[in-house]
Amino acid sequence: MSQTRRQFLKATGLMTGSLLLPSSGCNVERQPGNPASQDATDKADFAVRIQASAVEIARDRVVSTVTYNGQFPGPLLRFKEGHQVSVDIFNDTDTPEQLHWHGQKISTDVDGAAEEGTPYIPAHGKRRILFTPNPAGYRFYHTHNRAGANLYAGQYTGQVGPVYIEPANEPGRYDREVFLVLKEFEPTLSRGGDVAQDFLSPSEPDKALKQTGEAAMNASLAKGMPHGYEVGYESFTINGRMLGHGEPIRVEQGDRVLFHILNGSATEIRSLALPGHSFQVVALDGNPVPNPAQVPVLWLGTAERVSAVVEMNRPGVWILGDLANDDRRHGMGIVVEYASRSGKPQWVAPPIFRWNYARFAKPGASALPPDETFEMTFAKDNAADGGFNRWTINGVAFPTDGMFGKMVPATVHLEQGKRYRLRMRNASDDIHPLHLHRHTFELTNLAGTSTAGVLKDVVMLGGYQRCDIDFVADNPGLTLFHCHQQLHMDYGFMTLLSYV
Repeated sequence: MSQTRRQFLKATGLMTGSLLLPSSGCNVERQPGNPASQDATDKADFAVRIQASAVEIARDRVVSTVTYNGQFPGPLLRFKEGHQVSVDIFNDTDTPEQLHWHGQKISTDVDGAAEEGTPYIPAHGKRRILFTPNPAGYRFYHTHNRAGANLYAGQYTGQVGPVYIEPANEPGRYDREVFLVLKEFEPTLSRGGDVAQDFLSPSEPDKALKQTGEAAMNASLAKGMPHGYEVGYESFTINGRMLGHGEPIRVEQGDRVLFHILNGSATEIRSLALPGHSFQVVALDGNPVPNPAQVPVLWLGTAERVSAVVEMNRPGVWILGDLANDDRRHGMGIVVEYASRSGKPQWVAPPIFRWNYARFAKPGASALPPDETFEMTFAKDNAADGGFNRWTINGVAFPTDGMFGKMVPATVHLEQGKRYRLRMRNASDDIHPLHLHRHTFELTNLAGTSTAGVLKDVVMLGGYQRCDIDFVADNPGLTLFHCHQQLHMDYGFMTLLSYV
């Protein structure tokens, strides 16, 4: 039996916890209002400060990392859809930084990706940006710096914060909101194992893709190459606290709680279950789903968000936690405590459940035909870049030499207003959380099955699997497409789309 990556990179730390984010207002360094006599441009609406900080993830357990406003997660930013905001971004570190507004339809000047031409926030400098938040829903912000082999950079740090853009109408009735950010700390390098993928559905691999990928890997190993590096973690947190070391989520029987959950990991896929309860998924990546459905388990690839309503109808003290026993026992969970209940928090494993995006799609519907289709095949060159896996799209790896190098030309050219389909084929055994900047896409085919209506900005593509996504070219400029797994994007898994 092959060893799973989680087994291979088994964590040895003791971490993860709670610390609820506020459900209203804006927990951020907000600039004071300006008297009428002052210049209205003196102060921005919001301020975000990038700085080295000590984060206490448990009693007597402190990690040093880079944060937003000295905290993890970064402050919850609440915007109003269509209302322009100004944000001052201060960089108190020695390294130029990028702050990416993930999931928003904004210009390349402020999107926060150097590959698109966004200016850096200089070391010990400041940049003020203006943009109009959209679309409504659960978004987030994070660093977009390349980390490479430096596990103290990029999204291995604490540079992750939630954004909620207020919609005209909330998806689903609820009594309160809870924001949760899932994140690991203290990363370490190790040689990789296989990725457990039995949670995804459809899961039957494409025979041709599997044959291609396995042949490439076997040829590499036959030459004496080791498996490429992967990343494991010593500590696990929810909202920056390990299980049992933060405030519990306190609920009343009969409450309908709307959970907004973000996987802020640099590399890990996460799951969540709450014993005796189910989740009614109402939005994916901040976008309302056409078919809200009840599920016993949530699965989130890196950078994915799920909004789900839970009816609190099983009084007790429970652990809302990851299905992976090792990760949960070492921190990836948070306590849910009913009023007037006490005792040791309980965990009960849920029934086996496969995660399928099509569950939330329009029943029986098919997507509109695209104006043009682009074929993309993703492949792994095992340990080909200094011991790290090199990743290619159609045989080409995005250049990785130099963090602040020259612009790379686009490989895909579009026309404004047209509908495009990316037909994606994964010739590797890894799951890839695929992200398209500055656009929302529709899932239109999963492993050969047509689907429609599910709108996202990240989708998990399983090993040796196929998937189609459609989007409209309605936000001109360079547009970055990449795997959101930090190791993958840092070692070639990116490309640029372009149109004016």
